[in-house]
Amino acid sequence: MNEHVIETEGLTYVYPDGTRGITGVSFKMVPGEAVALVGANGAGKSTLLQHFSGCLLPTGGTVRVGGLPVIKENLPAVRRAAGMIFQNPDDQLFMPTVFEDVAFGLRNLGAPEDEIEPRVMKALEKVGAAHLRGRQPYRLSQGEKRAAAIAAVVALEPDVLVMDEPTSNLDPLARRRLIRLLGTFGHAKLIATHDLDFALEVCGRTIVMHGGTIAADGPSAEVFRDAALLERCGLEPPPSFGPRR
Repeated sequence: MNEHVIETEGLTYVYPDGTRGITGVSFKMVPGEAVALVGANGAGKSTLLQHFSGCLLPTGGTVRVGGLPVIKENLPAVRRAAGMIFQNPDDQLFMPTVFEDVAFGLRNLGAPEDEIEPRVMKALEKVGAAHLRGRQPYRLSQGEKRAAAIAAVVALEPDVLVMDEPTSNLDPLARRRLIRLLGTFGHAKLIATHDLDFALEVCGRTIVMHGGTIAADGPSAEVFRDAALLERCGLEPPPSFGPRR
């Protein structure tokens, strides 16, 4: 595998109506690294994330996932290398049972039928959700839905997990369980989040986006201590840092 699971160089995207989503974004991630992507609404986080699943293709610059350029002919392999976990689990859970949801991606990729059940159960056990295998997704709690959605991606054995607002709609206990779960994964993780305490606890590195560009990239604790930077980018220090002075 390439040394970097994600690489962007001068990545730029302009929407069809002429709106510039991101401009000149360059960064790299290595295997096993956990990186938070933070910024105010409209900073360009979602536009950037959509390039790693090939939902958007660059207007300018380059993006590589698992060593592969993100271009149309590489999209099946790119989507195997980068497992995308959406903000709303209901966007990923649509089969009659949790088992079938986790198996869906494997079948879609042509996995041999005799491999599917062991891989599904391994993924469900990894996220502590084996007991949910026969449940109907719409009857699950938000935390259970999140676990099932993560299992569906983990079963595909991606190089990197790309997560969009994973703590959204989770109660404190489910949020804590998610933090513990992510700590058990050896995958590289790129996590877009507004939950800065979550970013501080889960990710050793944070990228701050502002106006479609990278405003800062460094160790999470250092980034979040820079009150002037955060204020300039429409953010506030994590609550765990105490009240602003």
